[in-house]
Amino acid sequence: MKAVVLRDPSARVRVEEVELAPPGRDEVLVEIAAAGVCHTDLHLVRGDWPHPLPVILGHEGSGRILEVGAAVEGLAVGDHVVLSWVAPCGVCRYCLAGREARCSTWGSTIAASGTLADGTSRMSIGGEQAFHYLGVSSFAERAVLPASGVIKVRSDAPLEDIALVGCAVATGVGAVLNTAAVEPGSTVAVIGCGGVGLSIIQGAVLAGASRIIAVDVVGTKLDVARTLGATDVVLAGRGDAAKLLLDLLVDGVDYAFDAIGHVSTTEAAIDMLGIGGAAVVVGLPATGSSAKFDPLALAEAERRILGCNYGSIRPHRDIPHLVDLVMEGRLRLDSLVSSRRSLEDAADALDVLATGSSLRTLLIP
Repeated sequence: MKAVVLRDPSARVRVEEVELAPPGRDEVLVEIAAAGVCHTDLHLVRGDWPHPLPVILGHEGSGRILEVGAAVEGLAVGDHVVLSWVAPCGVCRYCLAGREARCSTWGSTIAASGTLADGTSRMSIGGEQAFHYLGVSSFAERAVLPASGVIKVRSDAPLEDIALVGCAVATGVGAVLNTAAVEPGSTVAVIGCGGVGLSIIQGAVLAGASRIIAVDVVGTKLDVARTLGATDVVLAGRGDAAKLLLDLLVDGVDYAFDAIGHVSTTEAAIDMLGIGGAAVVVGLPATGSSAKFDPLALAEAERRILGCNYGSIRPHRDIPHLVDLVMEGRLRLDSLVSSRRSLEDAADALDVLATGSSLRTLLIP
């Protein structure tokens, strides 16, 4: 099959011929319909995070099942699926507590090793082992994945578009409804209006927030944010983002979501908080990053800092529900997509993403 391979963070990714082994007993073979290009892929390309190489990129996607392993239940050939980059083990203490996004088995094996759960890979290039990315590797024509990370959804949903539900939408909406549990009437700030940030805005609408303030350095992204429910916008390139927001809302916000994950944006989110407010770190920073904050200011005003992994979702519960919301018109996916390109254009799509000027690009194999 054709797949997008990263061999060295100092070199551009390229499409190569990759051998793909059949699925194991607890695994599924999926024909990829679309894969979203996300900053989490960009972190790997930049060398921000260590990972075994060569690796087939991509962690957001959708497709159709071509084959199921002998022990797989509840999935069948032909099912339309969204791919979850957390494939919960179901037996660790976090999974048993309904906190699948914290699954310790996934974190210590699939995420860290670049393999599947048994410690091996299903991919090779000319006899050389190639590694999976977050157990997905969706920048390819096909993928073998753990069955627990393959989520069956309704067949009438637009298969290419719902690729975005597997990361951007689940992370953004989940950050609001699950991680922060935003209450009706709350005030919300969203720093960064890419695919995740715009999904946070839509989640805040669903939660019944009274004011939703979108913050970005790109004016066109703020225009999109308004169409999705932002009540106010702040063009951060014109000055300090926190100060500009406090000019709008003197008492600060109840919730500030950092959808970027830079040290500066995390610190800005904390500085935007009102009494009892919570800063939610959604965007993932480079390894070793450190942010500064005044612990006394947090304690005196009962402010909080919350980490958010994958919107704290339960994949098998939340992903089908999010697809239902899309079909009901309560979540919009079209506004999150800047372009649709072929696998051969993956390197260019990553370059454009790095400029900060684009939203999601969908790669169509």
